[in-house]
Amino acid sequence: MADSMSWKNIFTKIASLTVSDPYHHRYGLHLSAAEVDELVKPTKEADDLVRDWLLDYDIHDFSYSSSRDWININLPVHLAESLLDTKYYIYRHADDGTTALRASRWSLPMHLHDHIEAVHPTNAFFRTERQSNHLKSRSEVPSIGLGENGAPTYDELVRIDRTEMGHMDIPDIKDLPENPRPSQACNPLATSPLCLRTLYGTLDYTPQAPERVRVGLVNYLDQVNNQSDIEIFLKRYRPDAVGAAYKIKTEIVALGSNQQAPVTEEQAARTVGLEGNLNAETIIGLAYPIPVTAYNVGGRAPFQRSRFSTENKNEPYLEWLQYMLAQPDLPQVITTSYADEEQTVPYWYAKRACQGFAQLGARGVSVLFASGDEGVGADGMCWSNNGSNKPMFLPTFPASCPYVTAVGGTRNWDPEIAGFDARRTFVAGGGFSNYFPRPHYQKDTVDAYVNGLGSLHDGLYSKTGRGYPDISVRGYHYITVWNGTARIIDGTSASSPAAAAIFSLVNDALAAEGKPALGWLNPWIYSKGFGGFTDVVAGSNPGCNTAGFPAKKGWDAATGFGTPVSGILPIPQSHDQRTNPVQVVPNIEIFSSRTPVSRG
Repeated sequence: MADSMSWKNIFTKIASLTVSDPYHHRYGLHLSAAEVDELVKPTKEADDLVRDWLLDYDIHDFSYSSSRDWININLPVHLAESLLDTKYYIYRHADDGTTALRASRWSLPMHLHDHIEAVHPTNAFFRTERQSNHLKSRSEVPSIGLGENGAPTYDELVRIDRTEMGHMDIPDIKDLPENPRPSQACNPLATSPLCLRTLYGTLDYTPQAPERVRVGLVNYLDQVNNQSDIEIFLKRYRPDAVGAAYKIKTEIVALGSNQQAPVTEEQAARTVGLEGNLNAETIIGLAYPIPVTAYNVGGRAPFQRSRFSTENKNEPYLEWLQYMLAQPDLPQVITTSYADEEQTVPYWYAKRACQGFAQLGARGVSVLFASGDEGVGADGMCWSNNGSNKPMFLPTFPASCPYVTAVGGTRNWDPEIAGFDARRTFVAGGGFSNYFPRPHYQKDTVDAYVNGLGSLHDGLYSKTGRGYPDISVRGYHYITVWNGTARIIDGTSASSPAAAAIFSLVNDALAAEGKPALGWLNPWIYSKGFGGFTDVVAGSNPGCNTAGFPAKKGWDAATGFGTPVSGILPIPQSHDQRTNPVQVVPNIEIFSSRTPVSRG
């Protein structure tokens, strides 16, 4: 059992920090772990009252988080019943017989109501299963805003998506001119590291201070980074980085897995390791030799069923955050390729997790999350789960948290457009939070977009909510090696690690000049950093039986501010070792990534 101490006004405290404001003289002076702990710790009164309450029940087996705002308690059921004035029962699932020990209701002494924000677990039921990769229909409504200003038509893109791929040649860097164009470095049906490095202007950038920079990725739901698969990928598509496959530092959190043996037949059906491989291969393929740390997280998160999400596949963010916030040193960029339907995450849990992401930002960590792969929501599933059955778009969390940078997805080049794949379920996610109000850094920009929509989708989204994504990166047809075989994957779960790799290279250039890391990105992006992105103005993100939100000039709820400009990095004149050989992707299979919100 865990008690969460109240964190009143912490959003105001974190938001008031000037370390992320590029116009403030304290910009970049990130806080230490001890300084953040001091900022968020509960009052002495709250601390004493909660401790005395536990001691009154002769409970001594408890421990605190580093900031003392979270208490983990080990106790027998009968004592938990007395403590919470409740009765626990064993609930059995009618279909598969799985059981859970839960209480239908519980209470706290009145004098603690202002000091304890949450008790977990109590009446939340956990039946976690990973996203299935079986084919499912995508939105029936086509994207809008295509076929103009050089963008292909929707029908042209659908024909491309439904092309039988088979073997595909991947361009070889040795065969390219000195400054290749994306059309020369990319196969339009298979995204390789060479393609991404060319598309986003990092091909000729050689990291200068990799020993001072780290990038992290987070694995949930039994996902791991299989080193032998990653080695195969790097041999084919980034051979100068092949040794990095066995240099990934893996940290186990809450009994997470780190299986390196070949997957079993049952695990193959669940594509265990596919998502983890995609993340690691993408990051190393772009950011080598910057070191990678993987966090493999066990545990379970609370869940509120919806029409779309009938099984709990939500991720245990709080377990990971408690671990991370206790560490003295952290990677400067951390990416997570998971997205949950916001309304399935209890509000108290989402709020606490968002506050934890804010703490990481205050410590100078850029926290990136995928924006989801269902557009504005899956067709026929867009209803509230609070009993009112109100028609509504389905925002995703943690992308909806104002303290993370939500990364959307694109496809194509010259121009890039809002991402989708007509052959799969993938439509890049975007929209507006129903939990979190619009943050100050977004107000003018996002207000203008919402006002420009007029009455479009009135009643289906919160016109005052936090808008996402913040930025986008290509999310279409990534080559991934999993279980010894090349696969093609769509999704913003590819876009987020690609963005993390790019920002890690920016941090490398900053470190070489003796400057601090970028840290929490959003205040910089919305105040001046948007000039480093190519505006995406074609397409939309269909869902909920609508065309979704349109991409427009400036920020929009389909692609954010767009994709990194070629040359965003301070690129020196030296060049990489251009040793990538010609490669063929054998036996291509199409998979959806994990990022789509959970479905039953």
